[in-house]
Amino acid sequence: MEPEFLEGEIILIEPEGLLRDGSFVLAQHADEWIFRQLCQQPSGWTLRALNPAFADRSLPDLLAVRGVIIQKALPGRRRASKRYV
Repeated sequence: MEPEFLEGEIILIEPEGLLRDGSFVLAQHADEWIFRQLCQQPSGWTLRALNPAFADRSLPDLLAVRGVIIQKALPGRRRASKRYV
């Protein structure tokens, strides 16, 4: 999920978090866990990867979304933290 999320960063996931267009989420899709950005389209919802090597995945509903990313941080660097809510 670079450039927004770097390897080694710690993310906090809120299982009951508020879902909205542009939120970064953890979802279960086709028997795998994926970390994507939630995007609202006229036809419904899409899970969009920031890496163009991975395809977008459409969602019939939001039941597959298991949590919303609310914060990220680099280990040992308190000032390198970012909140999403």
